[in-house]
Amino acid sequence: MTLHLPALTTLIAVLLYAMTLANVAFARVKYKIAAPAVTGNDDFERVFRVQMNTLEQLVAFLPALWLFALYVSPAWSSVIGAVWIVGRVLYSIGYARAARKRARGFEIGSAALAVLWVGALWGVVAALLRG
Repeated sequence: MTLHLPALTTLIAVLLYAMTLANVAFARVKYKIAAPAVTGNDDFERVFRVQMNTLEQLVAFLPALWLFALYVSPAWSSVIGAVWIVGRVLYSIGYARAARKRARGFEIGSAALAVLWVGALWGVVAALLRG
């Protein structure tokens, strides 16, 4: 079993998160929101929420990705992980434009995460039952 693909998917997901951090830094300058403030401009607040929501999602995504890779399929974990990344990109772009435009990306990312989580659970339980 090769784990190169889930490793690459992990690196891309972390890069996506780093990009959201950079977007917040640029938005702080653009909208004149000095740290530690996180409110005061709706456009900034949406960019900030993208960053925070991506962090929140990573906490569930990364373990599910790796458990799916180890117990089900490394290749499929990467494919589904790539779908999650695409969903997060669409979420980020949509939410930065208007809060109501985040839904499609959120739905795609959430569906991919659900598949990874359920698949990981199935794989772990199946391994436990096999002994």
